[in-house]
Amino acid sequence: MKHLRKIIPEPIISAFHFFTALAAAIVYGFPGHKMKVIGVTGTKGKTSTANFIWSVLQAGGHKTGIISTANVRIGNESVLNKYHMTMPGRFVIQRLMRKMLKVGCTHCVIETTSEGLNQYRHIGVSYDIGVFTNLTPEHLPSHGGSFDAYREAKGRMFRKLDMIIANGDDPHAEYFLNFPARKKVVFHKTDFDASKFHLGMLGDFNRWNALPAIIIGRELGIADSAIAKGLADLKVIPGRMELIEEGQPYTVIVDYAHEKISMTYVLETARQLRKPGAKIIVLLGAEGGGRDKSKRPIMGELSAKLADFVVVSNVDPYEDDPTPIAEDIAVVAEKNGKIRGKDLFVIEDRRAGIRKALELAKPNDIVLITGKGSEQSIIIGGHSSPWDDRTVVREELCNIHT
Repeated sequence: MKHLRKIIPEPIISAFHFFTALAAAIVYGFPGHKMKVIGVTGTKGKTSTANFIWSVLQAGGHKTGIISTANVRIGNESVLNKYHMTMPGRFVIQRLMRKMLKVGCTHCVIETTSEGLNQYRHIGVSYDIGVFTNLTPEHLPSHGGSFDAYREAKGRMFRKLDMIIANGDDPHAEYFLNFPARKKVVFHKTDFDASKFHLGMLGDFNRWNALPAIIIGRELGIADSAIAKGLADLKVIPGRMELIEEGQPYTVIVDYAHEKISMTYVLETARQLRKPGAKIIVLLGAEGGGRDKSKRPIMGELSAKLADFVVVSNVDPYEDDPTPIAEDIAVVAEKNGKIRGKDLFVIEDRRAGIRKALELAKPNDIVLITGKGSEQSIIIGGHSSPWDDRTVVREELCNIHT
């Protein structure tokens, strides 16, 4: 298929994606037309934002479905996203939405990506509310290296909306607010509403992710008491600041963080949580397959400055050689004071890397396993294998402490 894409003209590929999406919507009876659909797009924070919205709507009495990078929820039923993509294929999306409709869901939250929009997976989804979280150059290679093309792809979700909600602290908010809509709401990190509610999730940065849920809840007439319940009841989003407990004398957190801002948030949260004298150990890596290479040295610098021990390991090299990917991070960590074999370790095998990070931990330390969250596979040498960081962490903790 990859070789065929190189020889088939782009308009034909686009037409194929469009008509496949349209066919899927027709087959499943356009379920998106019969629910209120909320789309969440941006570079980071989408999964947490979408889950906060789901939880608030559920608490407010609106049976709601969700399709996100981490999970798929149909009312109270929840399964992990097994597709290794945020927006699954056209027929999968429509089938899931049809199932939501059949069990009585009135609302649906869909985490929406630029890649999915480029491939017309949104056709037949029929968004009513669009949420913009932020925009950073994470996926430029898949958009011809053009930031404008990346932003314009995101914009496809905003063309026919009833309501737009945008993060006013992001310099690109105005672009999305310029699309027509009945109502437009801008939120900011410093909004007082963010501090009025208790969150069940770790990390002060999640207050920002929760703001769209508060806005949507109030727009739908949900009382603040129910909004508060929804935000407090959401205690676990798979692979997002998820605590792993196997009786170990130190804290282990699995998180999806894989670029500058999310890594900064996770590392700073760990620094706030740690007790005096405790160390922070981070396992990190970066993807191959045409993903943004410029983030690798940035993460090397961040991890060196904000963590006490750094373990560099595979995330998803795809078809690429994993060694240069790891070295792009490790070399910069060295330049920022880390020493190989002492507080910096390059271990490409991810299970061995996780084991090393856990073995380094002493009582009260904090171990951060980042980069994959709850993803259900790992792709090395173009081959996909079953994988779940949380499962591997539990297995290795049991091996170490038994």
